[in-house]
Formats: sequence, C-alpha cells, structure tokens
Amino acid sequence: MKKSNKRLSLFVGFWLMTTTWCLAQTRITGTVTEETSQNPLVGVSITVKGTVAGTITDNKGQFSLTTTVPTPLTVVVSSVGFQTREIPVENPSGLTIELREQVMLGQEVVVSASRVEENVMKSPVTVEKMDIRSIQSAPAATFYDALLNLKGVDMSTQSLTFRSVNVRGFSANGNTRVVQLVDGMDNQAPGLNFSVGNIAGISELDVESVELLPGAASALYGPNAINGLLLMTSKNPFQYQGLSAYAKTGIMSASNRSTATTPFYDAGIRYAKAFNNRLAFKASASYLSATDWQATDYRDQGFANGFTMANGTRPANPGYDGINIYGDASANLSAFQSTVAQFLPVPPAQIALISPPLAEIIGGINQLSAATNIPATQIINDVLLPNVTVSRTGYAENELVDYKVSSLKLNGALHYRINDNLEAILQANWGTGTTAYTGQDRYYIKGFSIGQYKAELRGSNFFVRAYTTQERSGDSYAIGILGQGINEAWKPSLDQSNLTGSWFPQYAFTYAGGALQTFGTAFTQAAASNPATAYQTALGAVNAMAGNLHTAARAAADQGRFLPGTPQFDQALATVTGRPLPGTLPNLGAKFLDRTNLYHGEFMYNFSKLIDPATVELIVGGNVRQYALNSGGTIFALDENNKEFKINEFGGYAQAAKTLADILKLTGSVRYDKNNNFKGQFSPRLSAVLTLAKVHNIRASFQRGFRIPTTQAQYINLNTPSARLIGGLPLFRERFNFSGSPVYTLESVRAFGAALQGGTALPQAAQALQQYQPQQWNPERVETYEVGYKGLINNKLFIDAYYYYNRFLNFEGAQVVVQGAQPATPANPASLLQLISGTTRNIYSFYVNAPVQVKNHGWAVSADYLLPGNFIVGGNVSYNDLANRGSLPSEFVTFFNSPKYRYNLSFSNRNIRGSGFGFNVIFRHQDAFLWESSFANTEATLRKQTTIPAFSTLDAQVSKRIPGIKSILKVGGTNVLGKLYTQAWGNPSVGGMYYVSLTFDELMNR
Repeated sequence: MKKSNKRLSLFVGFWLMTTTWCLAQTRITGTVTEETSQNPLVGVSITVKGTVAGTITDNKGQFSLTTTVPTPLTVVVSSVGFQTREIPVENPSGLTIELREQVMLGQEVVVSASRVEENVMKSPVTVEKMDIRSIQSAPAATFYDALLNLKGVDMSTQSLTFRSVNVRGFSANGNTRVVQLVDGMDNQAPGLNFSVGNIAGISELDVESVELLPGAASALYGPNAINGLLLMTSKNPFQYQGLSAYAKTGIMSASNRSTATTPFYDAGIRYAKAFNNRLAFKASASYLSATDWQATDYRDQGFANGFTMANGTRPANPGYDGINIYGDASANLSAFQSTVAQFLPVPPAQIALISPPLAEIIGGINQLSAATNIPATQIINDVLLPNVTVSRTGYAENELVDYKVSSLKLNGALHYRINDNLEAILQANWGTGTTAYTGQDRYYIKGFSIGQYKAELRGSNFFVRAYTTQERSGDSYAIGILGQGINEAWKPSLDQSNLTGSWFPQYAFTYAGGALQTFGTAFTQAAASNPATAYQTALGAVNAMAGNLHTAARAAADQGRFLPGTPQFDQALATVTGRPLPGTLPNLGAKFLDRTNLYHGEFMYNFSKLIDPATVELIVGGNVRQYALNSGGTIFALDENNKEFKINEFGGYAQAAKTLADILKLTGSVRYDKNNNFKGQFSPRLSAVLTLAKVHNIRASFQRGFRIPTTQAQYINLNTPSARLIGGLPLFRERFNFSGSPVYTLESVRAFGAALQGGTALPQAAQALQQYQPQQWNPERVETYEVGYKGLINNKLFIDAYYYYNRFLNFEGAQVVVQGAQPATPANPASLLQLISGTTRNIYSFYVNAPVQVKNHGWAVSADYLLPGNFIVGGNVSYNDLANRGSLPSEFVTFFNSPKYRYNLSFSNRNIRGSGFGFNVIFRHQDAFLWESSFANTEATLRKQTTIPAFSTLDAQVSKRIPGIKSILKVGGTNVLGKLYTQAWGNPSVGGMYYVSLTFDELMNR
C-alpha cells in the first residue's frame, strides 16, 4: 500500500510539473522593427526575464509567446547587431518594439568571466568575444582562424585543420594550458588533454558566440584553465530556427608544396525547428576537404659533430638530423671500439664467418700494429672509430604522409521545455577527420574521431549536466617512428648476432677499412722522411679524407635501401603503420590505438531567486570526472594486473559578489579540486570593478590557478625516435630502475661527450657527468595579478587594456635523462662510454617541477574607433615576456613560446551606406622568438638556434548581402601576399589562401 502511495505521489508531482505551464497563462504578442527604417526584423529573440520561456519573430517581425508568469513582467528583446532591450510589460498584447543597430562593441553580454550573464564592460577579468557579426565579417577562412585577430592571441598552425590557441606566452602545438568548452563540454581529446582545434567542434553555421578569457580561470572552471579559457556557444534551436547553408571554395598556394597550388572545398548545412515553443531540435553538418600545408624544413639540428643550422647538411655532417626528416637515428662510431677490439686475438678465418669486412680490418690492424709498434687499441680509437656521431639516412615528411586532409562535423540537439523554468537538452557532437600535429614527434592523425554526448537540465538560475567524450584514434600514426620503422624493416640498425646485416656496423666497418688503408699508406710515406711525426701526419691524412670515407661508408650501408615509390617501401610503410606502437626493434610499430574516454558530471546553482541580488549574488557548483585510459598498452603504462589506469577527479566552487553604490562591484570565489594521484588544490579569486561616469571601468584581480598533470604526463610509456616518454609518477622511476642503474642529465652527458672529443682522458671527462636526483612532482600552480581598463567614449572609441603578472609555483617542464643499457657508474669508467651512443643507452623524457619559480608578465591594448559612415578603424598590440629565463637551469624546457610583441591593424565596414557591401582588412605582425619544445633539439635551444622568424600577413575580404535570396557573398583571402611563414618549430609553412563563399540564412537581418 505504501509503495502505491509513493508511486501516486511521484506521478502527481511529475504531472503538476509538466502541466503548470498551461495554468494561469499570459499571452504576449507584438512586432519588432528596426528603429530607423521601420523594417520588420526576422528571428529576433523574445524571452521572459528570469525564465527559459521565449520565442522569435517571424518573417513579418511578429511574435506570440505564452508564459505562466503573470503581469507585470519583463521581456528581453535581443538580436545580434542590435542593442538588447529589457521592456516592462503590463499590457501583453500588441507590443511595438524598436531595436537600434549597435555598430560599436561594448554592450555585449558575456558569461565566461563569472558564470553568470554580465556586461562585457564590467567583467572582473579580461574577456574577448566574437559574435555572429564579427564572425561573418572576419577575413579568415573559418571562425576559429579568426581568433588570431584578438589581442594577445597566438596560434600554432600544424595543419589546415588544426590550429592551437595560445595566450600569455606558455604555448605549445597541443596546448594543455587552455581549456576549450563547447556548450559547457570540455572539448579536449581525453588521451591528449588538449583540443584538436575545431576539427571535432561546432559547425560555423551553428556558432552563436565565442568568448576567450586569457589568464587563469581555475577558480570557476577547475583544473587546466591555467592560461586561458575558450568558451564556444552554439545556437539554441528555439532562438535560431530555419534553414541555413554555406558553400566555400578556393585555392591554397605555397611554393614549398609538392603541388604549389591546390583547391579546397568547404560546405555546411543547418536546420532548426521549434514546435509550440516547447519542443525544438536542430541538426547541422559540415565537411572540408583540401591538400594540407607541408612541413619541409630540412635544416640540420644535429650538433654533436660541431655543425650548426647554417652549415649542417647531409653530405657535410655524418650525424645530420633534419628537422622534417624522420628515421635518421644516430649512433657514435666510438661505441664500436670495444666490438672491434674484442676480436683482435681471434684468428681472421673465424672472424670471416661472422663478418668478412671485420676480418680484413682486424688483420690490417694487427699487421700495422706489428709494423709500427703502435698499440692496436690506439689505432682503433684514434684512427678507425673516432668520436663522431653518424645517423641513418631518413625520409622526408612528404614521403611518409598523404597530405590530403578532411574534416566532417555532425551536430544535433533536442530541446524540451518542461515548463517556463526548466529545459531539458540532449545533444550530440561528433567529428572525424585527418590532420597533423607536432609533439615529441610529428603525428599524422588519420581518420580519428571524437564524439561528445550530453544530457542537461537547465533553468534560468541553474544547470545539471552529464556528458562523455569518446576519442578514437582511427589510423593515426607517429611519423618519426614510421621513418625509423621503415629503415628497421629494411635493415636493422644494430643486431649483435648479425653484424654483417646491421646498418651501423656496416657503416663503421666500411669507414674503418677506408681509414685503415689511408692511414697505413700515409704512415709508410711519412715514416720514410720523418718517423717522429709520421703518426700525426697519417692521422691528418685520415681527417682530410674523412668526408670521402663517410660518403663511402653511407653508400655501402645504404645499398638496397627502400626508396619511396617502390613496392618494397610501400609494403614496409603499410606494415609499420598497421602495427601498434611502439613495437620492438626491428619490428617497430607506429599506429596509435587510443580509445580513451572522459566522463563528466557537473552542476551550478545561482541563488538569485532565493537571495535578492542587490544583497549579494551567490553561486555554487561542482563536478566529478573520470578518465578511462585505453590504448591497448601502446601509449599508456599498464598496472600490475596488465590493465590501464583510471584517473578520478572531483571539485566544487562558490562565488559571492556585491555591488556598492552602483559603481563598485566586489567578487570573491574559491574552488577545491582533488585528483587521486595528487593532493587537493584550492583556487581563490578576488576581483573589483570600479565604474566611473558609466563608461570608464577599472578592474583589478588576484587569482590562483592550477593544472593537474595531463593523462600522458602521468601515465605515458612511449618509445619515440628521440627518447622514451614516461610519466612523472614515482612508479616509472621504479619500473625503469633509476635507483639501481643511474641516470644522468642530458646536458651533463653532452658535456662528457664534448670533453672526450676534445681529447680529455676518460676519468677526467667523467667528472662532467651529473646524476639526476628525482624530486617530488606536484601540480603546477600560478598566482596571477591583473589590472585593466575598459571604456566606451562618446559611443565612438572603445578601449580595452590590461597588465598581468604571473608567478608560477611548481612550474611544470620537461626533464631529459640518459641511462646506460647496462648500469653505467663512475666505479667502472669504461661503462660510462655507453652514455654517448644511441645504440648503447636509453634516453627518458618526463615531466618535473622547475627548481625555481617561473615568472612572466605582459600587457595588451586594443582600440576601435567609429568613423563617419560606420567605418571602423582598430588595432591591438600585446607584449609577453618570461621575466626570469636566465635563472632557470639551462636544460629545463619551459615551453614559453611567444613573441614579445605582436600587433594587428584593421579597417572595416559591415554595410557601406546601406548598400549591402562590406569589407574587412587586417594586417598582422609578430616578432621573432625562441621556440622551446620536446620536438626541437634542446641543445639548439640552448644555443638560441630554434628561432621562429618574424613575419607579417595581410587578410582581406569583401562581402555583399543579397536580400533577394537571403544570402551573403564573400570573396577574400588570408596571407594574400603569399609570403610563407611558420608559427612553431617543425610545423608546416603556411602560404596564401583565397576563397569565395555563399551563405544562405533565413534569418537574413542578422
């Protein structure tokens, strides 16, 4: 009986909730027109303030809305490009509403700064916003690319379909310090912990607004929003109904590409419909296809032999390491000294069974030693196998990658208004595509997909949402490992059981044989005239012939090498890309197997309906999150049960705000977050906004942000051509026996090798080695101090300026260490020689905290001025600097990759004298700067060689509105002058892009 009563109560409660809207109804009707022309406005949003109830105007500018809110009430009337109005309503029938066009910025509403709607002028922190108008008028090829026009924004172009947004200096190709949200969903790829541009985001037709918060936002948005937050909001199907579509095509041109000029195609469609203002849905799709920009930087960053980027080439430098050349693994010839020396007592006939070239060398050494009284080991060490690094012949990136790129995005949502105060949303965003990005290696992301699926209940003062992000790597692979894998598939680099069939021994023995012959001939000739100097004379003859000896050695070792375009090469490529990472020598695999998922639940409640906002504005919220790592053991480490790890997090926050005398707003917030691998973190924020004369807004804030190490920083276990990437957690130090087999800093190993090469004896050279001592690893934290000003003067001049200062605690950077294949200890000096050869050592790269605080600061200013005729001239300039770079350890990689100065200048008009014609021209410039990353040679970084050159670009577009077909025709181009530039080390060169597009939208007046 009690169960029946409970069921009845639940049924009645649900029925009352879903039917309240039909009781005490108020019907609001009216017409919305443009103030000057009195033309009706289509698609204007009409909402009842404090509820989710709303509708839009029809083709005649008319609307009808039913609500349960009794009069008097307030309706909010808004449309992009017009000033928003709040209208008190007592008589709800036959309203006549006029909207005034808003040409200048300054009246927009933003939500990202405080999680509640507020005027952008009074935001407590810096906020940049793009709305539909600015997106439509941008000369960029996509709305995402247009972010580069905002002040203080850097972007790293790794592919036409993948750009990373970076702010305030600390940037990377995959930026884990900026959080990107799409309709409240974290848009990161869970296995990477950064967003892959907009390749799995929103279709341009479905974007309502984009807000960017440079700087820490952890106090409200949790971990990882330490340097910035990018919030993209899609169009609500209740407010944006009807059909819209676009088609865009053009050409891409860059002189460094295999085919300099190629076409691209981009198209999209969106449809939304509402039924009785209760049920609405939307669906959109977009597709892009093109031939990508190409990475063709073949400069030499192999510096072990004393070459630089200015003079290092494959013919000149035996240890050549091309930036966009892959598979050029290296080893030191001196590593084979002991291999040769151990055969000295063995009869040549027996050696011939193993390696005929080695037998000839041993015989020649013994004969020469007996004839000259020079110790055989001295001949081996000084003459035949000197301290010279050699590398295998690699493959260019365009030989390993099909540069055809694509992007397909499918988006859909179902909205149901349960009543005037509650809306239910089911949403799915799914994207797939092909692109490239640069990390420790270059990666070809082929056919990967990301799906995001959300269920949400939203009221006017709260939301509860749950979503999951599902990442699938498709046929993606690591390009560097592929190059090495093809070489290994043809011929192993080193196989102790088959020296004759191994590349490095073949090279070493061929070089040694030629050096032996050259030395012997020269020594005999020199000894006849001056025996005292014969040795040095002969050694000089070998050095003079070294170039020819290396050329001959490479030709011998490369004989039969798989060449691009041959069946053997194609078969090896298919085999290596079809084999999971990382494989084992010689059977390397380059394919990713990543099916990592993210699960997230979140809520937020605004007490505005329980507490008068005039007294205090109070919000609270919280979330739980889980990363379920799933790479089949190819990327992430396995636990003791041979399973991949799960990472659990939770957090909560509260914010209170108080406005005093209508001129000073004080806001305070605090958040607590906990990850199962680290201690909990508190993130407070305090801010004040002072408004003077209603148009001058001065703001100041202090906030603390933090970043939980990424899934890869915690658990990666991946062997790449340059190093084995391992997580920073203590379990890896135990797994790779750091305590039993010492590891040394890479910088000290280089100093050790340089000392040996300079002739220092082994015991003395070993004093340069520095053993790495593991330290505790903690989440990175930042304390940010910021002051700023926003002002709209005479409705003509809009100014926004800020200065910030960051103090990083536990700053996270990369540490590289070297470990001998066998324990290398000072107690056994000969064992230390393992450390200088790629064939006898292990290199590990992992994340650590900087031993000192990292500090940076910067500022930015933007100004837009409204000229007669609604012409707008504007510009912005930003400055970022790493304040204490000189106090950091020389080998510590900060990833501070930003020009000190960058600026934009613009001139535009959206509608010249009402003709429907518009234009926008933007000139951009940025200074040269040093690039630090795990892909760049860190020794080059120390030598200040990994510099990204300064560049300038010009973007422009001309548009024409065609009301008869409710369309906009746009012709434009980016980098129209066509001068190639790169934005990050190892990334492709970007050329000119020229396009024409036609966009149809039933809501044309927007």
